[in-house]
Formats: sequence, structure tokens, C-alpha cells
Amino acid sequence: MAGNSQRRNRRTSNKKGATVGSGGQRRRGLEGKGPTPKAEDRKKHKKNRIATAKARQAATRRPAPRRGGPKGTSEMVVGRNPVFEALRDGVPATTLYVQQYIDNDERVREALQLAGERGNINLMEAPRAELDRMTNGLNHQGLVLQVPPYEYAHPQDLLEAAYDNHDEPLIVALDGVTDPRNLGAIVRSTSAFGGHGVVVPERRAAGMTAGAWKSSAGTAARTPVSRVTNLTRALEDYKKAGVTVVGLAADGEHTVEQLEALAGPVVIVIGSEGKGLGRLVGETCDYRVRISMPGGAESLNAGVAAGIVLYEAARRRKG
Repeated sequence: MAGNSQRRNRRTSNKKGATVGSGGQRRRGLEGKGPTPKAEDRKKHKKNRIATAKARQAATRRPAPRRGGPKGTSEMVVGRNPVFEALRDGVPATTLYVQQYIDNDERVREALQLAGERGNINLMEAPRAELDRMTNGLNHQGLVLQVPPYEYAHPQDLLEAAYDNHDEPLIVALDGVTDPRNLGAIVRSTSAFGGHGVVVPERRAAGMTAGAWKSSAGTAARTPVSRVTNLTRALEDYKKAGVTVVGLAADGEHTVEQLEALAGPVVIVIGSEGKGLGRLVGETCDYRVRISMPGGAESLNAGVAAGIVLYEAARRRKG
């Protein structure tokens, strides 16, 4: 009957009392669960979302490209030793990402010290999951260095740099050189022998990556590199500007030592170690020259060959 509170077993309150066997549950509930994780480590916490968002924003930031150069893409150097070596060798960088709660070993401390000494590298702490996403699951060991896109020069900038310095242009163009270490070595030789820059094709060729920067031993900071969509057209434009185009080929009609043109405005074209110069590029050259090799070797590394020809050009210009 409605309202009859005297009925047997009728519940008159919503509160539940103790049930049989609940004592163990109560004891477990009173046990400690260890230290409370930091806010940044709690997946649903606001601070964790902010830290993750900041890391993503910095990873996708792109500086504006230089006039005339195609847009580049940023590069990630991952791992404790690679990051340390890149910082030590002066590779440009925008951000050093450090994993939260990373083991602070010697390489980590040295990397942080080098980044701090630069003064222009952002230090970002990010969760491991975010670093895994940024590096597509590579073994980053808690350190990731973001290298900004290289600012390529316009081909005409190399001529202007020479004329502004009252020099005859000395430029190196690469046809099919795909190893960034060779590119870096050629940039280094170009700088050492007074060259005014290096031209590389946009496709099927090495670009100015962190590896190329390291091989250049810092000279990439003062020796411009131009990237062109069509190397043959760029060489033709140089010819119209009064610059002689000299291609290095094993079957060249002249030897490097015989070519007087190296004393004037010249573009030296270096082909790949395997295929040499492409057909169209070879046909565009005013001269095809070879390096005398009494020892009988069939070919030389592209970086070594460029150094020999650049040395000969510098020697003639001093005379």
C-alpha cells in the first residue's frame, strides 16, 4: 500500500550500507598509488595538451624562402650522437626537442650546452609520444634537432657576388651528384679556392641537408648554393652573360692543365661518379676537359675532381 513504511524489507533510504566482503576493497582504496605524475604527463590534462600543441607548432614552422629559390623542407636530426655532432659542427638549427624525464647523460648535457651557447635555438620539452610522431618512430633517444630549410640563392646572385667583388666569376655546377657529403665537400673546395657558389639541380641531386652542412665544415655559411629546376637552361643563361661553361668528362678533348679558359669567367660542371655528364648538359658545355691520371684510375670522386679543377683555376687566376 502506498506510503506504508511499515512493510517488511521496504527500503526507506537511498544510502547503501556495508556489504559482505567489501573490507578488502576498502583497504585497497586506502593504499597509496605512488607520486602524482606531473601535469604535463597526464594525457587529458590541459598542460599536457599545451606542451604537445607547442611541439607540433614548432615542428611545422617554416621560414620564408629567399628570392628566386624553391621552397625547401625542414629536416630532423635524431639521436644523441647525431644531434651533438650537428650542433658541434655548426649545422643551423631552429629547435632542440628534449624528451621529458630523459636520462641526463654526457651527450645530452653537451648537446644542451651547445644549443644554449648558440643563443638562437629554441629548447622544447616534449612527451616521448610526440617525438615518436615527429620522427615517424625513429630511435631518437630523446633528442631531436630541427634544421630549417636551406635558403637557396638565385643563379644570377652568384654572378653578382663575383662582380661586386671585382672578380671573374668562378662557379661550380653539379649534374647528378646525389651524395650530400660530396656536395658539402665541393662547397668546401669552392670556398677554399675563391669560388663564388655552387649550382645544383632541383631533381635527382643532393640538396643542402644537415649531412652536406657537416661535410662543408662550416663553409656553407659563406658560400651560396643555388638550386635550379633546369640545369641546362641555367648554363645557357650563364653563357649569354659571357661565362664559359667547362664540363669535366673522362673523354674530354682537353686536359685541365691545357685550358686557358679557366683563368676567365667560368662555370665548371661536374657530373656523377658513375654516369658522368648528362647528354644535354654535355652538349651545352663550351669545352669538355679531363684530368690527367698517370696512375691509371678510371675516375675520381666528384668532390676530389672538383677540388683539382678549382685549384687549377685559382692557380691561373693568380698568374
